[in-house]
Amino acid sequence: MRAQLARVDAVLVQALIAAALSFAHLHDIASAAGQAGWKAWAYPISVDLLLVAAWRRLRTGDAKASGWCWFVIALTASLGANVATAGLLDLGDVPAWLRILVAGWPAVAFLGGTLLAHTTTPAATNDIETADVQEDAPEPPPETPAQAVIEAPPNRPAVSVPAALIEHARKVAAEHHTRTGTPIDTPTLRARLGVPAPMAEAIAAHLTPTGS
Repeated sequence: MRAQLARVDAVLVQALIAAALSFAHLHDIASAAGQAGWKAWAYPISVDLLLVAAWRRLRTGDAKASGWCWFVIALTASLGANVATAGLLDLGDVPAWLRILVAGWPAVAFLGGTLLAHTTTPAATNDIETADVQEDAPEPPPETPAQAVIEAPPNRPAVSVPAALIEHARKVAAEHHTRTGTPIDTPTLRARLGVPAPMAEAIAAHLTPTGS
């Protein structure tokens, strides 16, 4: 456990040192290019944030081409500043092209950050299309009721017959018709099913033409 903590602490310290050095180099380049005061300190923050945003896009697995593009741009800006301060560039006499690059960096960083933050990923597009399809889909047909209600004559109340009982009655009626050659009548149906007379009449009315 202590070895793991020591290893993490070493990596964290190394990362902080590297970030501080890179931050200082970017600040020196911006200051030498004519960006004085708070503006010189804002340039390193802008470069590092664009680098982090591009790396985050690469980690998500979506739009990797855009992520790699802006990651290379931000890394070039950071690496270029680090190399330029190694004595290869006279910070007292900065060339015009470098002043132009430094002055134009805010617009580039703003464009890159906006595209990385607000570009719609394929997963989000699929979610939107799925939602549209669901909205346009027709409503499903109503479910078949568990029971069938047979309207009775005006002087009798309606009798509720379970659908399973109706299916069983159809089988009984078909078996009777096959055996006798004649449709089953209501009394016989009532006797075979063992149900009250009103329910037998309701079932008989609901049977196919093979019933009575």
